[in-house]
Amino acid sequence: MIFAANAVELLAFLFIALLGLLFLGAVALFVIDRIQTGDAIRRNYPVLGRFRYLFTTLGEFFRQYFFAMDREEMPFNRAQRDWVTRASTGESNTVAFGSTRNISVPGTAIFVNAPFPPLNDQYAKTEPMLIGPTARHPYLAPSFFNISGMSYGAISKPAVEALSRGAKEANIWLNTGEGALSPMHLEGGCDIVFQIGTAKYGLRNEAGGLDDDKLRALAAHENIRMFEIKLAQGAKPGKGGILPAAKITPEIAKIRHIPMGKDSMSPNRHPEVHDYGELLDMIAHVREVTGKPVGIKTVVGSEEAMRAFFEVIVARGPESAPDFITLDGGEGGTGAAPMPLIDLVGMSVREALPVVANIRDEHGLKDRVRLIASGKLINPGDVAWALAAGADFVTSARGFMFALGCIQALKCNKNTCPTGITTHDPHLQKGLVVERKYIRVARYARGLIDEVETIAHSVGVAEPRQMRRRHVRIVQGDGSSIPMNEILPSYSPVAET
Repeated sequence: MIFAANAVELLAFLFIALLGLLFLGAVALFVIDRIQTGDAIRRNYPVLGRFRYLFTTLGEFFRQYFFAMDREEMPFNRAQRDWVTRASTGESNTVAFGSTRNISVPGTAIFVNAPFPPLNDQYAKTEPMLIGPTARHPYLAPSFFNISGMSYGAISKPAVEALSRGAKEANIWLNTGEGALSPMHLEGGCDIVFQIGTAKYGLRNEAGGLDDDKLRALAAHENIRMFEIKLAQGAKPGKGGILPAAKITPEIAKIRHIPMGKDSMSPNRHPEVHDYGELLDMIAHVREVTGKPVGIKTVVGSEEAMRAFFEVIVARGPESAPDFITLDGGEGGTGAAPMPLIDLVGMSVREALPVVANIRDEHGLKDRVRLIASGKLINPGDVAWALAAGADFVTSARGFMFALGCIQALKCNKNTCPTGITTHDPHLQKGLVVERKYIRVARYARGLIDEVETIAHSVGVAEPRQMRRRHVRIVQGDGSSIPMNEILPSYSPVAET
């Protein structure tokens, strides 16, 4: 009894002491808030005003769990993310009781089912496609769906390892992003596209220019199949990449040849390229040194600019053309970018892709220049639309992040990613188990490819690259839909029927 009484007295004392500390803390915050002059809310409503910022910070997390409907959240809604999760974990993607999608939203793509689709034994898998026929080592790419550029630095070591092993398992390519080639990219033995960013990470000479010896050494890697010269990415066209100092580890600094302790800022363009002629010179130089296909990644700002580019190509001859063009949309993603550029600069890939496809075909370069679509294309309908609109390939970054377990916490640039994908905090990285996640990467890729092939079968063709704009209807403002080939016909000497 005495022990129990003493325990009660101790708990009561601790409770009173805790209340006292809370009171003293509140008084201290009251004084601090009242005398500070930088925040009107806290000055006028001491202590209570702080809850406004707390709730604002927590709101983005509560919305996705409690308030947002399945199709409402941005940049990716719950329905989109859940499809990736089910595909990557091997669960069935069949649903019951009809679609939750509002198909009256303008811009929605609806596929035209064929009255007599091919029978199951007439259903073909997608054939590989050749890229860079004039290169010494052209690339026969096996898959139309691949992993877009995500640098080691922007994403973590286990994330790169899981992507590399998953890409090999699914027989797709992995783009390094502009952060150079790391040992983790080579870990899985997959096909690799090396991206040459404006800072020339991994290829820099002391002046920051292109080092041919380093370029030649990289090309000697059998796994590196192509080189992509990055002009712009969707989230920040006209501005170079940003790697915050907090995410630069000694290993990243060594791979990129950059200093520790400060943000790594890439130039907003390649300093040696001032016009389309010099861009073609750079493409030709890299192709000659490496012997491998070379393309560009860009964001379309206007139709006129792309027409001017193709006119320079035609004037020089088809052999001068880039082997591929990766089109990123203004809706593309990144870990860190200024909001005005994310929100306001660059054409959407949904507008740019059919326009560029027409310009390419008009100039007789359909079989010479492959088009790769990127930018928020993570579900089967997105990818099927892109192939019908004129893309030869589709790449995704954020789709594969979801496959790795991304929960859209929106902390990519703060080194505090709770899933270990975009952080270099060893404690947080422990949550990403490569042996489990690479399987999810492969399942997602295979699941998406399979369902795109299912869509192609439904519209009456044997495989996805046979889809055309006439197989897609686009919903208009009044709720009706119009065939895409009537909105923007494919280029052809004879009008598409």
